[in-house]
Amino acid sequence: MKNIFTTSILTLSLALVFTACGDTKSKKTEAVTEEAVTSKTKMLDIEKPQLTFGFIKLTDMAPLAIAKEKGFFEEEGLFVSVEAQSNWKNVLDRVIDGQLDGSHMLAGQPIAAGAGFGRQAELVTPFSMDLNGNGITVSNDVWSKMKPNVPADSDGKPIHPIKADALKPVITSYKNEGKPFKMGMVFPVSTHNYELRYWLAAAGIHPGMYTADNVQGQIDAEVLLSVTPPPQMPATLESGTIYGYCVGEPWNQQAVFKGIGVPVTTNYDIWKNNP
Repeated sequence: MKNIFTTSILTLSLALVFTACGDTKSKKTEAVTEEAVTSKTKMLDIEKPQLTFGFIKLTDMAPLAIAKEKGFFEEEGLFVSVEAQSNWKNVLDRVIDGQLDGSHMLAGQPIAAGAGFGRQAELVTPFSMDLNGNGITVSNDVWSKMKPNVPADSDGKPIHPIKADALKPVITSYKNEGKPFKMGMVFPVSTHNYELRYWLAAAGIHPGMYTADNVQGQIDAEVLLSVTPPPQMPATLESGTIYGYCVGEPWNQQAVFKGIGVPVTTNYDIWKNNP
């Protein structure tokens, strides 16, 4: 694929030169140059042609699916199978244990593994598969209680992004009724966890603190955050186990399609262009 791409670029450049000058000698010179560049391009030796990559059912795994379906792996001499995984911990464990050769993974997981948080391992990250793409969604019931606190435009429509200030009175009412306010995120070292905590804290809502003895991060929390695998987010919201969540697509829009929740902000508005 790289050879084809390189040749295509060179061919485009040559066409422009030919049109500009129409010089036969120039054509020959360019053709020789192209041949020389192409001949220097050498396929690397393949250490392992049979590979298995993991993924979680999220929109940002698309590069893996496209590469497989379009035959990009085969063009490089690689025979790749892709397998859906149940949750992010399973992804990390299977990559470290060698059951997977690689995987679609949270940006924080290789960093955490390198630092020895959870499991110690040295992982290599070739590229980021996604920038932005996360959102925060609340249940219909919570949204109905938030909406009176949300600024509206001249047409009466809520102004986005919606701040957690609108959620604060709702959390206070839950507290007064002796009910904990619960929300979901996908993994402790995920950007989703950080984004949700930042969104809450920016409104003066305490998201909880971590200590060596409390790895749940729920010390003095006004909102109890817990881990839920992305594909299970809508069902967990619908069951009432959690009242909102931060997750990647398509699971925010799934709440809309199922008529069970309302997305209130995206991570683009919290941390622009984060991985």
